[in-house]
Amino acid sequence: METQGLKKITVIGGGSWATALVKILSEQTHVQIRWWLRSKTDIKHIRNFHHNPSYLSDVYLSPKKIRVYEQVSEALKGSHYVILAVPAAFIQESLAGLQPRHFEGKVIVSAIKGMIPGVNSLVTDWMTEAFAVDLAHTCVIAGPCHAEEVALEKQSFLSIASTNQESAEDFARLMTCRYVQAKALGDLYGVEYAAVMKNIVAIACGITHGLGFGDNFQAVLVSNAMQEIGRFVSTIDPRERELASPAYLGDLLVTSYSQFSRNRLFGNMIGRGYAVKAAQLEMKMIAEGYYATQSIMAINENQKVFLPITQAVYDILYGQQPPAAAIEELKKHLG
Repeated sequence: METQGLKKITVIGGGSWATALVKILSEQTHVQIRWWLRSKTDIKHIRNFHHNPSYLSDVYLSPKKIRVYEQVSEALKGSHYVILAVPAAFIQESLAGLQPRHFEGKVIVSAIKGMIPGVNSLVTDWMTEAFAVDLAHTCVIAGPCHAEEVALEKQSFLSIASTNQESAEDFARLMTCRYVQAKALGDLYGVEYAAVMKNIVAIACGITHGLGFGDNFQAVLVSNAMQEIGRFVSTIDPRERELASPAYLGDLLVTSYSQFSRNRLFGNMIGRGYAVKAAQLEMKMIAEGYYATQSIMAINENQKVFLPITQAVYDILYGQQPPAAAIEELKKHLG
């Protein structure tokens, strides 16, 4: 018999962020986690040894609360919440073969800080288009928060955004534990776009660091980036929002400066002379900002927002412009 009040939560994805979210959720008393991972080897290891061998391998994964699945459709059965935690570039492949009925009656939570390449769509919008998920039944998880610090149980903060305040507050309670505080917000699009764009900024920060720029320039770059994000988000979804709050500025800062930021690492490699493909291969992880740069520039063809930092990153990653020349041009627009 199902325990009264038991919340069934499906997590889709097997990376470091998915593993960190599983860890946070497993701190709750009345939760059953249904976890789908692509790797059958990792699934077998988790079942036998209760650790993810590929990511955050020191994190203990309670077999009492966590069930791992090889079929995503099986992992979705009976769930109240579905957390999407795969790179945006792989979400279509991960959900291939599913139908709108698989998501009926569930709240869809995007933990993906990227856009769907090719279609240039936010994950929440794509779920509405592809699976008829009502936007009011979607949430977004933003930071400032890195998976590696969750694994170490360092104090962290999450922002849960939704057009449905009740859904945001309910899920924020599930994501709150002794080392994580979660707060509900009503600005779904603002938080989601800001989470996408801060990865582009982190690449820019990494590039300048790789080129030998110091803290002074990084501070100017990040402060200008917050203005750039504000201009873009206000154009896409005009409303009152406090951009200095953790969901916007906080998430931008941690991604731009942290040693754990894969987007900053990717940019740093580019600044040091790596070709894009070489940097991607050596990292063995997805830098969401790479795809996001192209998506934001495509959207901005119609919006015409002044985005000098995004433009500079695009010119380097997609236009083969030398990083030093692109940053020299960018300097003219900062201040």
